[in-house]
This record gives sequence, C-alpha cells and structure tokens, in this order.
Amino acid sequence: MLTSLKPLVLASALASLLATAAGAQAEITVYTTQAAFLGATGTPGVDSFDDLALDIYDEALNRTAGGYTYQVSAAGGLFGAGTGSDHWLSSNLRLSPIVFQDFSSGVNAFGGNFFGSDIGGQYLPNANLILTAADGSSLTYTLTGATQASFVGFVSDVALTSVSLSTDGGLYWPTANDVVLAVPEPATYGMLLAGLGCVGAIARRRGRRT
Repeated sequence: MLTSLKPLVLASALASLLATAAGAQAEITVYTTQAAFLGATGTPGVDSFDDLALDIYDEALNRTAGGYTYQVSAAGGLFGAGTGSDHWLSSNLRLSPIVFQDFSSGVNAFGGNFFGSDIGGQYLPNANLILTAADGSSLTYTLTGATQASFVGFVSDVALTSVSLSTDGGLYWPTANDVVLAVPEPATYGMLLAGLGCVGAIARRRGRRT
C-alpha cells in the first residue's frame, strides 16, 4: 500500500516545489509602451471612461474593462474629466491618489495613459506622476513630463492587488485614460501545463518501476 502511494506523494511534493519557486521568483515588470505591454499579456480589456460626465462622483466606483471588473477609488471623490467625446478619470481632490483594486481573478497586468489635468478637468502638460503596483510586494514608477500619450503598464508573475496613481504635489490632478487589464500571455499557461505534465510523467515512470 505504501509503495502504491509513492507516485502520488512525489507528484504532490514536486507540485508544491514548483508553486514555491514560482512565488519566490514573482516580480513586477514596468512597460512604457503599449505595444510592449500588450506583447507580454493576453486578452486585454479597456476602460475608456467615455461614459463619465464632467462631474464629481462617489469615492468608489465599480468599473469594467472588457470582460474584467475592478474598483477605483479616491478620498474626497472621483471626477469625470476630459474634453469633447474623450472623457477621462481624475480625483476630485488634487492630492488624493486614485487607487485601482479588486481586479477580476487572474488579472496580473494593468496599464493605461496617465497625465495631469487642471481644476476644470482639462489636460495640463508636463505633470509628474507616481504609480505604485502591488502584488504582495510593490514597485513604484515615476512618470515625468507626462503627456496624454504617456503609457505605463505593470505585468506581474502573480495576480495584482492594486495600482495607485498620484502626483508629486504639483498644481495638477492625477488623471487616467484607456485603462487596460489583462491576464498572462498564452505562452505562460503553456509553460505551466508542460511543467505539470513532466511531474505526471515522472510519477508514472516510477510507478511502472515499482
């Protein structure tokens, strides 16, 4: 009976080691072009914020980006900024960070266009912004001289828990547009399945020898 259990014990131990190794090597990578960010991820979903009016909103909003859901919040309320038909998301209070969190299960990538806006919600060039992504650990990136085309994306080896956006204290409001959520690229799943397949093969071979 003990001999027949050995393959199962071995498979369980190896799977545990793989999970531990993956956790130990987890890290967040920063991308400053949307093309590179999308190349490292799969199945992206975008929240354009074009449904927001130029108005003050509650401190927390539940949002969707394609097939994903998330929550965005800011102390003192959020603000619908922008011009014409292109609307953005900002904070109502200049020094209140915008926090993106409660992402759908499996989301390990977050990106978007980040810049500054004025008290009326209109674009201000050359803002300096601070973005911090967290996945159990955290990574902070400073975006200097931001324009409406400035893109920053974070991709983690594990699920992201939050991303915050704030200013350096300058006379502008933190503003986000076309936020992108995504999951690991398909190749990542292929590597994981291949690893699990190897564990199963080892267990079967040892089973035959026994």
